[in-house]
Amino acid sequence: MIEDKRQPQPFIIQIWDLFLIELTNWRWSWQYLVVVGTITPLLSMLALSFFARDSGTEALQFIWSGNVLIGLMFGLQSRLTAHFVYLRTEGMLNYFATLPIKKSALILAVIAAFFLIALPSTLATIFIGAWIIGLTINPSPLLALVIPLCAIPMAGIGCLIGSWSRNYNEAGATDLIVTFVMLGLGPVMIPPESLPSVVLFLGRFSPATYAASALRASLSGNIGPAFWLDLAALVVISILMISVVGRTLDWREA
Repeated sequence: MIEDKRQPQPFIIQIWDLFLIELTNWRWSWQYLVVVGTITPLLSMLALSFFARDSGTEALQFIWSGNVLIGLMFGLQSRLTAHFVYLRTEGMLNYFATLPIKKSALILAVIAAFFLIALPSTLATIFIGAWIIGLTINPSPLLALVIPLCAIPMAGIGCLIGSWSRNYNEAGATDLIVTFVMLGLGPVMIPPESLPSVVLFLGRFSPATYAASALRASLSGNIGPAFWLDLAALVVISILMISVVGRTLDWREA
């Protein structure tokens, strides 16, 4: 047996090289992804706002935060689900396993690349969406921290679904179910006073609950103890998701 004596690059260089590879793969279609990822949540936000205009600012804030998360779920989570199914079923993971790279570098690079592609849609949903529904915003600079912390748990869920699913149909169905469950559990799109206590309790286990709350706080500039608790929860969930993906992703030893 021939010993592989290739010296791996530093971890950050591995992430950077894999990140560029992923971006190159989408160089011809990123425009389509951005347009679709923007139109869907904006149209949803506009339609829901017609029913909530007389319900006050709070209801509009929930519609706004919920649709920002819809954009992240369909623009990031769903695409990562499909991408990881592709990596597994087409043998691409076997190819990457032959390279002197760490599995965690691949996971982080893929998430970073898809987050960058989804970022224009997310920003458009945040600012254009607020204008469309007539919501006055006073965004905090901490919004720049909130957006990636909201995205990473969604990305991790997409990676997990794609890693565990046997085919595209199973992955797509699972992703859709998980998306609607997270949107329905907890005060994501609906104020807490309009939800039953059991839904509020179950919402504590959903990253969407903390993401929506952090988004609303950073939108209004109302930064308090609850905001920092939301961020702490998102950090813990993000670390947990990345760790679970790294442990469960099928990675053939070279």
